[in-house]
Amino acid sequence: MILDIVLWILFGALAGWIASMIMKTNAQMGAMANIVVGIIGAFVGGFLYRMLTGNTVEGFNLTSLIVAIVGAVILLAIVKAFSGRRATRVQ
Repeated sequence: MILDIVLWILFGALAGWIASMIMKTNAQMGAMANIVVGIIGAFVGGFLYRMLTGNTVEGFNLTSLIVAIVGAVILLAIVKAFSGRRATRVQ
């Protein structure tokens, strides 16, 4: 049970880190943010995969990693779209 949780955290960290490299947000993100983005991204990617294909993704394999990375990239794109650039004051 504990080993499974540790493996999912490591899997989420890997997916989040790869997604942050793709979206070029790695410099702003730390390890905890990568883990959170990877885990939430895995849920987003899994949901979209199931909606599009009717199949589920299970286990630790390449397909699961790709789905988690795609979900994390989508999540980061949404966050970037809503956060945007802050207005700077011109003097």
